[in-house]
Amino acid sequence: MIIGIGTDIIEIERIRSTIEKYGERFKEKMFTKVEINYCEQFKVNKYAHYAARFAAKEAFSKAIGTGFARGFKFKEIYIENQKSGEPIIRLDGDLKEKYGNNSIKVSLSHTDNNAIAYITIESV
Repeated sequence: MIIGIGTDIIEIERIRSTIEKYGERFKEKMFTKVEINYCEQFKVNKYAHYAARFAAKEAFSKAIGTGFARGFKFKEIYIENQKSGEPIIRLDGDLKEKYGNNSIKVSLSHTDNNAIAYITIESV
């Protein structure tokens, strides 16, 4: 049974300019070390990868019906890539306690200008 779905699209330029303005402070507030290490390995289009991960967090918040309000913590959800390249959702803290027993699928994509994420949460 589907518990929730969420999608988000974001302009990569918005994330790039925010990272350039606030630097490590923004990255460390929004992303885990796993995500930062992954994105930083891409010298040419790292901002597209940051944007896709930000969109995934937003899509997840929509899927659970809270948005970024009501205790949502950005670093309690993160994207990790399998060796195959497939992105998977990892949860920590309260989000893991509430949603960790569900099947969560994520799809990420980006163009030169935009990044998009789609999330489904299904009970198992």
